[in-house]
This record gives sequence, structure tokens and C-alpha cells, in this order.
Amino acid sequence: MSPYSPLPPFQLTRALPEDATDAALRSDVLHGLTSTPKTLPPKWFYDAHGSVLFDEITMLPEYYPTRAEREVLVARAAEIADVTGVRTLVELGSGSSDKTRHLLDAFTELTTYVPVDVSESALRGAADTLLAEHPALSVHALVADFTRPLALPETPGPRLVAFLGGTIGNLLPAERADFLRAVRGMLSPGDFFLLGTDLVKDEATLVAAYDDAAGVTAAFNKNVLAVVNRELGADFDLGAFEHVAVWDGEREWIEMRLRSAGEQVVKVPALDLAVEFGPGEELRTEVSAKFRQDGVRGELRAAGLELERWWTDAAGRFAVSLSSVSMEG
Repeated sequence: MSPYSPLPPFQLTRALPEDATDAALRSDVLHGLTSTPKTLPPKWFYDAHGSVLFDEITMLPEYYPTRAEREVLVARAAEIADVTGVRTLVELGSGSSDKTRHLLDAFTELTTYVPVDVSESALRGAADTLLAEHPALSVHALVADFTRPLALPETPGPRLVAFLGGTIGNLLPAERADFLRAVRGMLSPGDFFLLGTDLVKDEATLVAAYDDAAGVTAAFNKNVLAVVNRELGADFDLGAFEHVAVWDGEREWIEMRLRSAGEQVVKVPALDLAVEFGPGEELRTEVSAKFRQDGVRGELRAAGLELERWWTDAAGRFAVSLSSVSMEG
């Protein structure tokens, strides 16, 4: 007898308290704006306006990652399905689930999709669309932060946990190690992990992808200040900050920053906080690490995962890898 009960077409489980988003924002802003150097996490880009701006970014000529990953997923979906025999697909940071659509038609054995995201509205919207296209699918949406300990619902195996879009590059090395160990903890023998990673390439291509000629990425970067203004009553003057994207060749990551045009004091009433910025002082808003195959293999192995397949787009810009549970240790 199966250890699980068949799931209804749609379920939603909230693993975050109703006030978790507000509490997390307050904590991140207080910590980040009182640190040296000042920082704000990139997850706060993505309110409704920020999500629209990011969709625009993915269509810009300079921004190759979305197109390159899509090329790999479309070309390799059948092979992924054949290797994994997946019956449950878990997608971390699923958002609108657009990337999932490149896989579902090929996953003929799939019965259950578990999208994980902090946005309940995004999860419900994606589920409506996917169930209209795949009425036999069960969707169990999980409102949760994938960077925190996560308990997945009981679903049929084998499972494929997917983390796409190159989002792993937004985590610092120690955070990546913690995240990959957490992913390993979600998997049983016979399960798999599908990971999207942007690859190291020439500096000009990388910087252009984060500093487009049309200025869309600049507006997206400054949107984090608009979010803090709206949610915490801050008085950031968006026009007093300049978007900056730089390549750190030693760490092999892009940093997005906001540079203060002059001396200014920003007040955040909800935190009873006044923040001084000097002329030219920079606030880091995102790190986007780029990867090499050997490095990805090593990080996966350290977490108890073994790299099984490595695919790139034709130009070698972006990789999608498939890993299984390591039998060592």
C-alpha cells in the first residue's frame, strides 16, 4: 500500500507566519543599513513592480541567462525525465512557474508539483495556469522561504527538486553550503536535484547583463529603496542614488550596488533609524556568483550530492546540472 494519500488538484500550505514578511524586512533593513559596508538582500526587489521590471530584464538583449537556461531545459527535458523517472517535481523559488512549463510536457510520469515561494499570490496564479494546462496534475503549493529549514509534503517518489534561474548565485559561499546541505536533507535515495548556474565568461558580457543600455536594471535595483520607503516609511530619494554593476574577478561574481550621489541622511521611522551616507558611498544590493563545472561539482559533493549530468546552451553561457544523493558517507 502506498505511504501517501492521493492529493487533490490544489492544496496550499503556509509554512510562514502571516507577519513573517514584515518581520524579515525589518530585520534585514536594520541589520543591512547598520553594517559596514551597507547591504540590502536582493529578495526585496520583488514586489509587484519589481517583478514586472525583472520580466522586462529577461527580455533585454544584454540579459542572456533566461534565454540560455530555457534553451537547455527545452533541449534536455526528455532526457531529464528519462534519467529521473520523476513523479514529484519540487521547485524552490518557483515564482510564476514559467520555467516549469519547459519540463512538464516531457515528464509523462509526473503526478505532483510542489512550488515553493514566499508569495501566496504568485503560487495561486501559477497553479491556476498550470492546472488549466495539465488538469491531471496535483499542485501542492508551499508558502515558505527556501533559505530556511523546509518540510516538504508527503508526495510520490522519485522526487526532483529544482532550483533554477541561476538564483543560487545570489547566495554567499557559506549560504550556498547551508542551502545545498538542506537540499540534500530533502532527498531520499533515488531522488534528484536540478540546478541552474550561470557560468564565468568575459567581463564585458557579464557587466552588460546587469547594466543594460535601456536602464531597466537600474530601475529594478532602485526598486528596493522604493519597497523600504513604502513598507517602513523611509525617505530614500531614488534620484540620489546611482546604479552600479561591477565584476569581482577574484570572487567571480557580479555585485550590484547603489552609489550615493552626495552626503545624505535617510530616515526609517518604522525602525527609529537614521542612516548617514557619504558622497560616493555604496550600498550592496546583490551578489550574483558565476560558476565553473569543477566548482559546482565540489560544492555539491561537499553537501552529499553527486553530479550526474552537466548540460549547457550552445554558446556555453549557462549550465543546468542533475545530481543524485551521494552514496558516500
